Amino acid sequence: MFFRKDIDMLHGPLLGPLTAFALPLAFTAVLQQLFNTADVFILGQYVGSNAIAAVGNNLPIISLFVTLFVGISLGANVVIARCIGGHRLKETMEAVHTAFLLALILGVVLTVIGELSARWLLVALDVPGPVMGSAELYLRIYMLGMPAIGLYNFEAAIFRSRGNTQTPLYALAIASALNIALNVFSVTAVNWGIAGVAAATVIANYVAAWVLFRALCQAHGTIHLEPAALHWHSSYVREILQIGLPAGIQGMVFCLSNLVIQAAINSLGPTVMAASSAAFIVEINIYCFMMSFGQAVTTFVGQNYGAANIPRCRDVFKAGLKLMTTFTIVVPALACLFAPQLVAIFDAHPEVIAIACIRIYYVVGFYLLDGTIELISGALRGYGCSLPPALITLVAICGVRVLWIYTAFVAWPTFDTVMMSYPVSWFPTVFLLGALYRFYTRNVKVTQTLA
Repeated sequence: MFFRKDIDMLHGPLLGPLTAFALPLAFTAVLQQLFNTADVFILGQYVGSNAIAAVGNNLPIISLFVTLFVGISLGANVVIARCIGGHRLKETMEAVHTAFLLALILGVVLTVIGELSARWLLVALDVPGPVMGSAELYLRIYMLGMPAIGLYNFEAAIFRSRGNTQTPLYALAIASALNIALNVFSVTAVNWGIAGVAAATVIANYVAAWVLFRALCQAHGTIHLEPAALHWHSSYVREILQIGLPAGIQGMVFCLSNLVIQAAINSLGPTVMAASSAAFIVEINIYCFMMSFGQAVTTFVGQNYGAANIPRCRDVFKAGLKLMTTFTIVVPALACLFAPQLVAIFDAHPEVIAIACIRIYYVVGFYLLDGTIELISGALRGYGCSLPPALITLVAICGVRVLWIYTAFVAWPTFDTVMMSYPVSWFPTVFLLGALYRFYTRNVKVTQTLA
């Protein structure tokens, strides 16, 4: 089902394979962004503004849970890629089955946590009374899909560890089409409103997970999944969490720091809020491609580290840096050049366009820095070094942004000041991560993991 030839990460040129790996991964991330966008669009067209507000108030909470899954799944990606690179068939199969079981358990645990804390989380976000009931209903239904979200991300990580980024993309494309169809059906044919839209999203998530599950069961070789062989190997769980948990927590803290920035934006009025939202759509879709290059480098380094080929690990980083630099110069330059036209697609008001362009210039215009951060962090995770880059980015990015908002923005409460927090936080992060990468790669030694 949906199988394509796996990418050879251990031999031959690197620029082409890195690109072939990264592009489907980027389109997958774009589709994931569109998943919740479909809910908002359908509710806006057929239900009303309160329903949109209910979903919008849930997005920060949902992002926290999903970001944790994505981060931990990176740990599974690295562990399995190392085993594949080292040609350790038995260890690879054990890691695959352990990762699948871990995803299922985490999904159930997060569902329970989400259901128990749903009301408290919404109260903490100061959700307005008129939309509280709808927001809580949507969140409680959505949380029932956490096992599926966990399974999909871990299943996708298993495929990517062997160089296959197309199968997860196809599975998500099927689920996205189903989500849109069920959304329309639930609000037009049966008038289930926000509950129907939430249920449609849950069903679509389970379909995506099921498609990848069947694909893994039908796969040949190292990543073949045999449900009867599911077993908890504590050694693999520890290594997955050692690599993936810092990345997941890092992403969650990013979400929290962005809430501080969003609060500052909200204080500037509805026009600024609308402009920022329009610009964010442009920047997040470009970021999806940057993130994909970083994850490609993670997987390629992981396999070659498992194969004890340290020189090729360094070559992977150099090739990835060439790709990232080219992309983050050309595409952001075009985005800045055509910023007014891009924003006008979403909101044609002149004042909104002018303010939105400020965000694009400050954020997208400095994406070379952010792309470099993604690449260095990705390479270090491929070696198994996950906690130090996570700590650096937490302090240098999240810490600087929060400090900036509570000092500079208080002194100069303008939209420009808020947006300056992005490049201001990226500069020291690039310097510190660059120093960490040089130190680590000069001293890195091949270790036999989980023999």
